[in-house]
Amino acid sequence: MTVNRIVFEKMPSDTDLDRIDFAILRLLTKDAWLSNKQIAAAVGLAPSSCHERIKALRARGVLLGAHAEVDLQAIGFALQAVLFVQLGKLAIEVVDDFVSATAAIPEVRGVFLVSGRTDLIVDVAARDMQHLKEVISEHFNRHAVVQRVETSMVFNRQQQHVIPL
Repeated sequence: MTVNRIVFEKMPSDTDLDRIDFAILRLLTKDAWLSNKQIAAAVGLAPSSCHERIKALRARGVLLGAHAEVDLQAIGFALQAVLFVQLGKLAIEVVDDFVSATAAIPEVRGVFLVSGRTDLIVDVAARDMQHLKEVISEHFNRHAVVQRVETSMVFNRQQQHVIPL
């Protein structure tokens, strides 16, 4: 794969990251499988300097990890849904514990604690409607903190992997 040299764009002013750090992050968000050599060439650094920058981004907690994007349908998860979960008025520790427990459910792809009419938005992948029903019943409807669950089916998903500027 050929990586073109990156064009340096305007960075947020409230961070101590420099243009090269942002360039490295932009490249990695688009393709986490790029080699250090490819990244270094694209940002105009020696490979050793680039490697040190990436290590520093990890150490500072800026670069959290790299993940493979998997076609869920190809592995048997043909159904995607978004759950809108309303919780009872609870102590923040109880809510935090429920959010953590929800994030640990294998079918859950993401959990968002939000403001508004619902308290949580949960992204779920399931094999079929029966599997989705089981997940909702076992992990949400039977849970004492949950007052209501509304489910919306996902027909199409578009996702971007870029850093907002």
